[in-house]
Amino acid sequence: MLLSTDVWVGALIRRAELEGAHAVVVKKGDARAGAVIVKAYDTATRTARLWTEATGQDGEPLWIQPVASETESELDAYLDRQRRYDPDLWIVEIEDRQGRHFLTEKTQG
Repeated sequence: MLLSTDVWVGALIRRAELEGAHAVVVKKGDARAGAVIVKAYDTATRTARLWTEATGQDGEPLWIQPVASETESELDAYLDRQRRYDPDLWIVEIEDRQGRHFLTEKTQG
């Protein structure tokens, strides 16, 4: 059974906060099945990365970086385009001194 998006996002935020990071929902999408983009901001280096769910070659869920840049303005431009494209999208921002994303699923990039 898959978790609904709102429950999954709540768990992500809780993991981040337990480790001393600050996490917030910037945009709330569909509670049951909205896609999620995680923006992990490294407060020490003032850089950021985006993570979005994709499907790996083996058919399993995989989190990838859809934008190679770490410049926040470029990442925000990507997020703006995605918001216009997908009204059900969730955006979660995490600020952490180490730039951690707190995803427990498989990541690439």
